[in-house]
Amino acid sequence: MAIPFDNSYARLPERFFARQAPVPVAAPRLIRLNLPLAAQLGLDPAALTAEVLSGNVVPVGAAPLAQAYAGHQFGHFSPQLGDGRAILLGEVLDRDGQRRDIQFKGSGRTAFSRGGDGRAALGPVLREYIISEAMAAFGVPTTRALAAVTTGEDVMREVPLPGAVLTRIAASHIRVGTFQFFAARGDAEAVRLLLDHAIARHDPAAADSPRPALSFLRGVAARQARLVAQWLGLGFIHGVMNTDNMTVSGETIDYGPCAFMDAYDPAMVFSSIDHAGRYAYANQPRIAQWNLARLAEALLPMLAADEDAAVEAATAVLTEYGALFQVAWLDIFRAKTGLAGAEDGDAALIQALMTCMAEAEADFTLTFRALSEGPAAARALFPDPAGFDAWAESWAARRARGALGAEAMRAVNPAFIPRNHLVEAAIAAAVAQDDFTPFEALLEVLARPFEDQPGKGRFATPARPEERVQQTFCGT
Repeated sequence: MAIPFDNSYARLPERFFARQAPVPVAAPRLIRLNLPLAAQLGLDPAALTAEVLSGNVVPVGAAPLAQAYAGHQFGHFSPQLGDGRAILLGEVLDRDGQRRDIQFKGSGRTAFSRGGDGRAALGPVLREYIISEAMAAFGVPTTRALAAVTTGEDVMREVPLPGAVLTRIAASHIRVGTFQFFAARGDAEAVRLLLDHAIARHDPAAADSPRPALSFLRGVAARQARLVAQWLGLGFIHGVMNTDNMTVSGETIDYGPCAFMDAYDPAMVFSSIDHAGRYAYANQPRIAQWNLARLAEALLPMLAADEDAAVEAATAVLTEYGALFQVAWLDIFRAKTGLAGAEDGDAALIQALMTCMAEAEADFTLTFRALSEGPAAARALFPDPAGFDAWAESWAARRARGALGAEAMRAVNPAFIPRNHLVEAAIAAAVAQDDFTPFEALLEVLARPFEDQPGKGRFATPARPEERVQQTFCGT
C-alpha cells in the first residue's frame, strides 16, 4: 500500500526521535474503521486493512519513528519520557491541505518504553476511540481515531487482557514536553529547530513577527484557553494534564483516565492516580496556565534579548491566558444558559446556578439541556428546588434583557455525552464477550450529540447507583 506521505518531523535531526518500525502482532483483526475520517485524509479505505493498521505491513513512504519528549507528571519533572508505546507512521496532507500525523498506539516497545511492554489493551483503545470521536462531534479540538484493531495477543496488566492498536490522527504530536526535552539538556539549537517546525505547522503568521517565539507562545496560550473552557462546558475531566499531555496545537490528547461528570461537583476526580486532586474539574484552567509557564521557561532565551525582559514577556502572556480563558468560559456558559449580549453580572449568575447544581448533585448535562426547554424542565432535576427557584427569577430577569432561543441553546448543550457507565459497559462486552454491539451503538448516538434521538433515552440517562464509575485508569 502507498500513502502520499510528507514526513516533515522525520526530516528533523536524529536526536528528535528514534527510528522504529511497529512490532508485528500475531493475528490482527479490524474492529472499526472511521470511513469519513479516512475520506478526509484522502486514504483509500479498501487499502486500510488489519495488516496495515496493526503495523504488520508498513506502507510505502512511511518513516516510522518514536518521538522524544520530557514532561512534568503530577508536578514532578521527568527528563525523558517519549513515545513508549506509540509509533508516528508519517504525515499526510488532508483534503483541506492540513498536515495530519498518523500514529499507532500500542505498536510495541520503543527506545522510550522504560521497561513497559509497548502494547495497549483493548479497553483503553475503545475508550479513546469513543471519547475522542465524541469530542470531535462536540466541536472540541481533538486527536481523532481512524481505526481500532485487535492483535490476537494478550497483554498483561493486573490480568491478561486482549491487545489492540489504535490509529490516531493529530494536527501534530508536539507537546509542551517536547520543548522541555531539549531545554532540559541545554540544547538551544534543538529548541530553535523545534520552534521553527511548530511555527510552520501551527502558527505560520508568527514567522513574520518581530518576536516569533513570543507570538508562538501567545498562540499556544490562546488555543489552550479556549480548549479548557470547552472542556468545562461539557463537564469533562482530562485526568492527567501533565505537560507531556498538552499539545501546542491546542488539541485534546491522551484519553487515559478521562471522564465526563454526571452529578456536578467542581472537585470531581476520576483518575485512579490523581490522589491529591491536582487535575480535578475546577483545577484544569489553573493547571493549563502552570503548563504554559513550563513552555515559557523552555522558550525563555528566545522570548527577549535579556532574561529580565524575557520573564516579563512570559508573565504577560500567562496573564493574558487568564483573561482569554475567562472570556472563553463566559462565552460558552452564556450560550449554555441562553444569555444574549454581555452584562457585568453574568459570571456571578452562572456561578450561582452551578452552586445550586453542586448542592443538589444535579446532573451537569441534563441540567443545561433542560434549561433550553424552560425553567420548569430544569427545576425537576433539583430534589429541593427552592435554591433553583430563586436563581430562576434572576435568570428570567436577565434573559428579559437579552435571550437566546431554545434551538440555539440545544445547539451548544448536548443531549448525549459518553457517560462513564456506558463506556465501561461497551468495553466490558468487547473484552469479556468479543461483542462490539454496545461499542457501535454508543458511537452511533454520539455522532449526533446535540440532536434529540427518539428511542435512545437510555444513552442520556445518568448511571444508577450500582452502575456508577468511581475511578478511571490510564491503561499502561
